[in-house]
Amino acid sequence: MGQYIVQAQYSYNKLWSSDSGRNLAGVQSGTLIGIFPKIILQFRKLTKDELEVIIPIIDSARQTVTYYDPNKKQNITMETYTGDYEIVNKYIIGTNRKNEGFACSFIATSKRS
Repeated sequence: MGQYIVQAQYSYNKLWSSDSGRNLAGVQSGTLIGIFPKIILQFRKLTKDELEVIIPIIDSARQTVTYYDPNKKQNITMETYTGDYEIVNKYIIGTNRKNEGFACSFIATSKRS
């Protein structure tokens, strides 16, 4: 799928427990459950045939993604699920027509270890 990607944006989202927040003095406290990586992939304009290759991957319940983690200083393989995505077609899809580029999020199913 790498040949279809023009950009990858990496997010490291913190999930806090329900006991987290700020008190009246403004001091934050709570329990950090974990950091859940999210990678937003920006795809280039794709032909009908190229879309037919990647959409089954995006539409599946789970994907396996490998990325470089600067905190761990190594490549990490994680299981993900995907967010919603939209494909814009300015033309009726034909053999040589391409859709507009689009983005899709790949979100870790478990916290970064």
